[in-house]
Amino acid sequence: MKVRVLFVCLGNICRSPTAEVIVRERLVRAGLDQAVELDSAGTGSWHIGKAPDARAQRAGAERGYSMEELRARQVEPGDFYRFDYVLAMDEANLAELEMMRPEDARADVRRFLDFHPQAEARDVPDPYYGGEQGFAHVLDLVEGAADGLIAHMRERHGL
Repeated sequence: MKVRVLFVCLGNICRSPTAEVIVRERLVRAGLDQAVELDSAGTGSWHIGKAPDARAQRAGAERGYSMEELRARQVEPGDFYRFDYVLAMDEANLAELEMMRPEDARADVRRFLDFHPQAEARDVPDPYYGGEQGFAHVLDLVEGAADGLIAHMRERHGL
């Protein structure tokens, strides 16, 4: 049985696709890619069907991550049943997810940075309205949280 993880940000074009590709690459390196299913989504509908932001793609490519195949989608109520983890990039997205979450849903809904062992902040900042350096900072935070998430899944799910 696969562990299923959904990463969520506002529009699904910057932070959550970045998390999806980084965790996927780390799972491949760890030999766990067949044990975990990943996806990403946004709480908003503005970018449905669009590729990740070009700046996020460039920043990711500089570190060897490709987002070319990804397309934005919006969180659906069924996601709270399909996924074991629904991980928000920030407090605002977490609050939105908690409002959307069906009462009987089984998903563990929390912030992604809860898995970052040295994170000083709890939110992955939205780089959309900032400069290129914001996208590099997102990569740094996501890489740290990715390793923590994988360690957590190894322990909790016996991967």
